[in-house]
Amino acid sequence: MSHKLNGVVVSTLLASLSLYPGGEAAAQPVSGIYIGAGAGSNWLQDSDVNVRGTAGSVLRGAIPGADSDGKLESETGWVGVLSVGWGFGNGLRAELEGNFRENSTDSLSGFGAQRFNNIGGKTRNWGAMANVYYDFDLEALFGGPRWVQPYLGAGIGWARTQLDGVDGVTSNGTRLLIDGEDDVFAYQGIAGLGFPIQSVPGLVITTEYRFFGTTKPEIGTRVTTSAGAVGRGNVEMSNDNHSLMVGLRYAFNTAPPPAPVVPMAPAPAAAPAPSRTYLVFFDWDRADLTDRARQIIAEAAQNSARVQTTRIEVAGHADRSGSPQYNQRLSQRRADAVAAELTRQGVARSSIIVQAFGESRPLVPTADGVREPQNRRVEIVLR
Repeated sequence: MSHKLNGVVVSTLLASLSLYPGGEAAAQPVSGIYIGAGAGSNWLQDSDVNVRGTAGSVLRGAIPGADSDGKLESETGWVGVLSVGWGFGNGLRAELEGNFRENSTDSLSGFGAQRFNNIGGKTRNWGAMANVYYDFDLEALFGGPRWVQPYLGAGIGWARTQLDGVDGVTSNGTRLLIDGEDDVFAYQGIAGLGFPIQSVPGLVITTEYRFFGTTKPEIGTRVTTSAGAVGRGNVEMSNDNHSLMVGLRYAFNTAPPPAPVVPMAPAPAAAPAPSRTYLVFFDWDRADLTDRARQIIAEAAQNSARVQTTRIEVAGHADRSGSPQYNQRLSQRRADAVAAELTRQGVARSSIIVQAFGESRPLVPTADGVREPQNRRVEIVLR
């Protein structure tokens, strides 16, 4: 099963990379509710076990030179995760997660150089976690790339650890059975990569590594000797897991890419109505007004009365240094800021028409990702 799971991890990662020729899809911060799911391979790190109670006494008495400390080794298993969360729009996410891990027992050894034969049983972990993540914006930090988004996360919560029928028999007929479950405190660390799918806004393929650990569970145990002596007690064991996973995450509030701009048919020839255009420019990734911008807006407000304006068109724009969805929202904020200043200058709000075009109508055509000052603007047109 482990080879199949590893194959899934590799093939899915390669498939996800093939979705982004030329880096067309763009990572963007998660805003609002999202859901996620993932699966993959789980490695249960070799567990140190300590047999306590009368079970430990019987074990030491039945095997010459034995002690109470041993090691439980497991085969590669599997892990599955379901989650629901909330993105704050600034890279931070918080979520609730349910998970499950299962590994078959491979060997049981130690206890004074004794090795148990006829090994069987499984180790299972059910978990409920509260996680916090941070998604890194590579474009803002380093200028790109836009088609991948690294993230780090950490979580704490609860786990139920179960050892189901883990047993073995030594050469002198002493049998050790570990069978039971315990509720323990759980914690985890996560490092992953997200690959957005261009054709489905909000859908992201994820690949990640997880470390999942718990405080030491205490599981019921029984030791039976060939002479018929029986000892009962519990086993305290370490429980550290390493997982490689692939999955999907879907954010519900992701805006679709802006529709292409369709050129408007030219209007019939007629005497043009008096009009005048004012340009208000903005700093990179900002929507607040500079002193110069307020002077231009004040001039537009004064002239709107002189030329008997019937309407004022306010159109926001952005350059191409961010994702289309982000730039659409940024151009809207810029247009709203200019409209608010016009109103403060005495222009009736009912005469103002506000539009936002994102990066779709540049003054200066540029390649994607270029910061062009003349494209970070709001146009005020008096009609």
